[in-house]
Amino acid sequence: MSEENKQSKEEEKVTLQLKEAQVQKLKAEAKKLEIEAKILSNNQQKQEIDIKKAQILFQKEELNFKVLAEKEKLNLKNLKVLLKKEKINLELKQLDLENELESIEIRNSRDDRNYLYRFNEKVSSESVRRCMETLTEWHRLDPECDIEIIFSSPGGSIIDGFELFDFLQDLRYQGHHLTTGTLGYAASMAGVLLQAGDVRWVGQQAWVMIHRAAFGAWGKTYEIEDEVKFIQRIEERILGIFTSRSKLTKTKIKRNWDRKDWWISADEAIDMGLVDEIRAKLPEHFSSK
Repeated sequence: MSEENKQSKEEEKVTLQLKEAQVQKLKAEAKKLEIEAKILSNNQQKQEIDIKKAQILFQKEELNFKVLAEKEKLNLKNLKVLLKKEKINLELKQLDLENELESIEIRNSRDDRNYLYRFNEKVSSESVRRCMETLTEWHRLDPECDIEIIFSSPGGSIIDGFELFDFLQDLRYQGHHLTTGTLGYAASMAGVLLQAGDVRWVGQQAWVMIHRAAFGAWGKTYEIEDEVKFIQRIEERILGIFTSRSKLTKTKIKRNWDRKDWWISADEAIDMGLVDEIRAKLPEHFSSK
């Protein structure tokens, strides 16, 4: 084989190897492109997944926001219910307080809360006992309170009446300011008790009645005589009370109460000094003057 043929074969071989190398390069480039395409595809899928993930997260956050909003709405509704309930409870408490204040005002407006005693019965051991028990309770509750007694009584037992009279004087000595008054009438022993107060008053239409002491006496002559002497001594006590608290003299009293009831009007009582003032006057009475 000639030299030229050898060289020609070598060139062909080199050319073939070159072509094979180019083919291999093209294959490598194609594979590279394929790999890059796969990578691009994977990146695109990843982006799609990321987008879907972001959408899911957004939907989740939106759902959470809606749940939170509903929860806040429910809390606000519950809060409104609680506020309404508290308002109702407050109104109920206010009503209870108003009722309690009204009850206190009613209790405070009662006579016993204002140390006012109405003696509207006969003078007897029972009526005197009830009066003394009430006044003793007031004295213990408030040792310096002002006390008022209004008599509307036909009188009664002289001895029981004197017991109450002394009790009232003891209250005065202990510092109580005692006011006595009468509405209707203060007759017999009640008229004596009217004189027990620091201040004495009579209603415009009320009457004071004075008469001699009366006891029932029976038995032996000396027993009746002793009873009469005792009555006379009691009458002296009554006369002493009236003369010390009024402008009346014993002579005038004896002249007017002998064998009769001496009824004294409000105007007469004020003139005689048996009372210090007249209350409950008609307004028209003042205007007419």
